[in-house]
Amino acid sequence: MASQWPVLDIETIRDTRDALHAYARVVGNCLTASRVRRKHWWHASLRPSLNGLTSGVIYGEPDYEIELDFRRSRLMVRSPDRDFSMALDGANLEQAAEWQRGVLADIGIDTSTPAEGVPGEDRFSHYSKHVAADLQSALSRVAAVMQRFRAGIREEVSPIQLWPHHFDLSMIWLPGNKIPGKDPADEEHADKQMNFGFVFGDEMIAEPYFYITAYPPSAEIAASDLPDGATWKSEGFSGVVLLYRDLRAVEDPASYLLDLWSRLYEAGKRYLANDD
Repeated sequence: MASQWPVLDIETIRDTRDALHAYARVVGNCLTASRVRRKHWWHASLRPSLNGLTSGVIYGEPDYEIELDFRRSRLMVRSPDRDFSMALDGANLEQAAEWQRGVLADIGIDTSTPAEGVPGEDRFSHYSKHVAADLQSALSRVAAVMQRFRAGIREEVSPIQLWPHHFDLSMIWLPGNKIPGKDPADEEHADKQMNFGFVFGDEMIAEPYFYITAYPPSAEIAASDLPDGATWKSEGFSGVVLLYRDLRAVEDPASYLLDLWSRLYEAGKRYLANDD
């Protein structure tokens, strides 16, 4: 039901979204250096968790996990023997980064990566725990539908992952074909793919929205029949866009979203999953 999807008014969520985005980058800073590399930078992303976002288990000496808990507004580090937790509540970004570095050092993990934050931002003073919980609720519902969609795809798909830099939840479908003339070893430029994603708003579209893009761009996919509310965008990036508020306005948002993704996936199979 639409009522189960929280209202995400951009003026209400902006400050809390920006704070959680910054904290996600703090967590993400550990991933590239700590994880074994995976293609398409899948090692550098976070995963949805029960209460927010997690690094998943990072194997080392010792193993550990970092979680950004939206529901309780806490940054958490877990090791086999000890758990650590810091209340966020709009905390200073450098404080969060320093706390994380200190805790990891305390359990024997050396990380000296700098914080990537909002220049001049001392504290996210308008951070709201209630808004953070709403953002988690929306993220969880999108991830649940994405999981259903992912389960029906036979070809290779990425993890359902959140990119700390852009703060978007994403799943990539890889039909297995290469782009002629590209170095097959360079997966970033050689692999045909479609990206199914959701973002809480960015510099191109201020409010929360869904996007579907294809690489390489396909005129045939662009001409696909779309349900009411979804449109093709050609400025900034080429792809299908659906505003979150428009999804929430339909009677059954989950079914609508699954139908939209499935239509574009079927078009991708026709026009990307070939060697032409």
